[in-house]
Amino acid sequence: MLKEYRKRKGISQEELERLINIDRKTIFRIENDINTPLLDTFAKIVIALELTDKEIAEEVKKSIKK
Repeated sequence: MLKEYRKRKGISQEELERLINIDRKTIFRIENDINTPLLDTFAKIVIALELTDKEIAEEVKKSIKK
């Protein structure tokens, strides 16, 4: 989900790294479902990518169905 939304916003991993002060390796691991972000990291991502409540809710529904 992160990679898709990041690309929609036209933000590179490097830019996101600067915006949220999270290592690019961590971003890569989150994008590839190797790691799950901590709540504070998730919040930073939501703010940086300007995700709406609806977008977040849809992603939560998808993850529950898995």
